[in-house]
Amino acid sequence: MKPIDIRFLALILVVLIASCSDKKEKKDTVATETDLEKPFTENWNSLGKHKESPEWFKDSKLGIYFHWGVYSVPAYGNEWYPRWMHFKDNKFYKHHVEKYGHPSEFGYHDFIPMFKAEKFDAEEWATLFHDSGAKFSGPVAEHHDGFAMWDSEITPWNVMDMGPKRDVTGEIEKAIRGKGMKLITAFHHAKNLQRATKLGEDIRISHFPNFEGMPTTSNDPKLQMLYGNMEHEKWYKEMWLGKLKEVIDKYNPDIVWFDYVLGDIPEKYRKEFAAYYLNAAEAKGKEVVIVRKQHDLPLNMSVEDLEQSRKNVIGTKTWMTDATISNGSWCYTDNLGVKKSKDVLHTLIDIVSKNGVLLLNVSPKADGTIPDNQKEGLLKMGDWLEKYGEAIYGTEAWYTFGEGPTKEPDGHFENHKAFLELEYSNKDIRYTTKDYEIYAIVMGAVSSEKELLLKSFAKKNILDAPSIENVSFLGSEEQIKWSYNEEKGLQVIAPSKEIEEMATVIKITISQ
Repeated sequence: MKPIDIRFLALILVVLIASCSDKKEKKDTVATETDLEKPFTENWNSLGKHKESPEWFKDSKLGIYFHWGVYSVPAYGNEWYPRWMHFKDNKFYKHHVEKYGHPSEFGYHDFIPMFKAEKFDAEEWATLFHDSGAKFSGPVAEHHDGFAMWDSEITPWNVMDMGPKRDVTGEIEKAIRGKGMKLITAFHHAKNLQRATKLGEDIRISHFPNFEGMPTTSNDPKLQMLYGNMEHEKWYKEMWLGKLKEVIDKYNPDIVWFDYVLGDIPEKYRKEFAAYYLNAAEAKGKEVVIVRKQHDLPLNMSVEDLEQSRKNVIGTKTWMTDATISNGSWCYTDNLGVKKSKDVLHTLIDIVSKNGVLLLNVSPKADGTIPDNQKEGLLKMGDWLEKYGEAIYGTEAWYTFGEGPTKEPDGHFENHKAFLELEYSNKDIRYTTKDYEIYAIVMGAVSSEKELLLKSFAKKNILDAPSIENVSFLGSEEQIKWSYNEEKGLQVIAPSKEIEEMATVIKITISQ
């Protein structure tokens, strides 16, 4: 046998290496072409290319959503009834036992046939929300309780197959789009998964407790889908992510909003959701918004939400506050109190002056009616916005958000009680601006012919003092007296007749 020529072996090796390199290059080329088909991939750098706050969202300023579901049936305590009904020595548990029986025998799922929504009228709701001044609206698509408020193929626990036997999200989506509004779908379901590691253990970030003898720990696969009593990876993929994809595919929401505990969803699933949503929107030529609380998603691809609180400085990026029109529960409960219209309006004005957007919650009854006191409050605010909305919609923050004695605390949920106690007066002024207009919004009525001093216009406070051409009061045709003093600010004399009780808008026109 002849010895193998070393040069021949070297030639074969070169050919093999070239062949492998060619295959690798082709494989990489295919991957790149696939990436080009879908502009967003499942990594934060790619997702960060998304414009997190499109102009339509910045300009919208007000949206309305609603906490409405099976938890509206007991109408007791708050929307956390499904959790607290299982805890002994708790008012929810005592109420449940007295009225419905022991939770081991009458579980949360037994309320579902009682959730009939027989008076729900999507057109009526959409008209109310539109007339209240909202630019986007939609449902809490799923709360912590595992019940889907849409026609779902993923879970049997949905409004089309049970309870109302109507596609609530589908009906409201059609109605609000018919009114020219955008659609928001809110998801709280990250908390639905039972995260306990042993029977009888309760984890605060799990909605349903893992208590022996309760339906929440049933071996029935169907009940496990409602109560989140499932193998974790299966739940993450099929329930948390699957439901999001289904709503995106069916209803094309313009905003997907998340409650807290989102950070406990594995990062890979959060990335997969975001890429799926953003790619779906891109394919339809839509600009969409993702809203989150805490630090559960990067701010280069999502909007920050502050529950029942707000910023005390101007936000450098568009942000959101979610608040409820009620004084208590987010869902309807018997004798639910409602905030004064002026207080809700003042909250909106303060938020807008700092580059924020308000997401306002309403609380319908289980039968599908919205209580009159909530409707009246919404419409009163809507009437003000119809008259003076130019000072709100499409505006942005001025160099300062305002002046006056009322100060907000730091904008986080732990301070939400302090925010609820805030009450503005006509000594408080908030500013917005648009094009060559500056709006000074007085938080209350201004007495006839009262002299006002807008200190924010003083030269010491403003780096580039504007050249003022005209000053007027929205809602009045009177030519008013005004003067500018570099040291004191802009002095204005109010019209001879009081204009507005809730908030008064002064429009300052400057040179172009």
